[in-house]
Amino acid sequence: MTTIETDILATARRQVLEEGMGLTEAQVLEVLRLPDDALDELLELAHQVRMRWCGPEVEVEGIISLKTGGCPEDCHFCSQSGLFDSPVRSAWLDVPSLVEAAKQTAKTGATEFCIVAAVRGPDARLMAQVAAGIAAIKDAIDINIACSLGMLTPEQVDELAAMGVHRYNHNLETARSHFPNVVTTHTWEERWETLRLVRDAGMEVCCGGILGMGESLEQRAEFAAQLASLTPDEVPLNFLNPRPGTPFGDLEPMAGPDALRTVAAFRLALPRTVLRFAGGREITLGDLGARKGLLGGINAVIVGNYLTTLGRPAESDIDLLGELQMPIKALNETL
Repeated sequence: MTTIETDILATARRQVLEEGMGLTEAQVLEVLRLPDDALDELLELAHQVRMRWCGPEVEVEGIISLKTGGCPEDCHFCSQSGLFDSPVRSAWLDVPSLVEAAKQTAKTGATEFCIVAAVRGPDARLMAQVAAGIAAIKDAIDINIACSLGMLTPEQVDELAAMGVHRYNHNLETARSHFPNVVTTHTWEERWETLRLVRDAGMEVCCGGILGMGESLEQRAEFAAQLASLTPDEVPLNFLNPRPGTPFGDLEPMAGPDALRTVAAFRLALPRTVLRFAGGREITLGDLGARKGLLGGINAVIVGNYLTTLGRPAESDIDLLGELQMPIKALNETL
């Protein structure tokens, strides 16, 4: 490593590990430019930061799609858009199926169950279905309930808070400067406004994005800094899993070392945030990469399948956490 490369790691050790102050956008960019031979040292530092400022526990979450497909938005990565020639078709999940999915999620030791819908924002029918689903789940089991229902009005935010929604997910997806290359039917600013409303209503904010959508290293650093300024409670990190029929269907999956470097860089930018492994990690990192990521700054995972793609079996992730001696966060500590 050159002196410059050594300098950024030394700076990060002092600034983030010792003082708890996240890296700036310029510093994150330096980390993203580190060579592969610095990766192990970087991952070890990110792991130390996670242990110091977040602790050893790992939060486990399952997700389920209440409404799949038929979305009017043109998010270029998403096979649920009704504007693309993808194989996903519109479908609704009934309340008993939602409750059963929540029960199966709870059996893995998960503390969080997220209800997701492919919409621009919820209409009255969807809000009624969500309310019925949440009430039924709360009657059946003890688990935190999160939602991801697109952009919200102030009234809808208040309704969800009254239902007892613990956390709301609304990803910014990518850096503000890159967003118009990813979505054209709504703006980055509209997403930011929903996140502000959620925060003001007292719900936890879950906001991350997808890496590997053609963004530059500079834009990855920009995105990390923008997330840090939002101070979300949780940041899910997805890696593009190119979907047939979408505008990004022909992009190459992100290289494993780049993905790990990015995970570590985001941990150093967000030392106290729940950093969650989400979609695409299986094809980007595989089993070995998942292990390295968990030892390189990650402290939460989505187990089981994603919305339209397969994940690792939940049991495999739970077994891996046990092997790595990473305790699963207990529910009573998240309430």
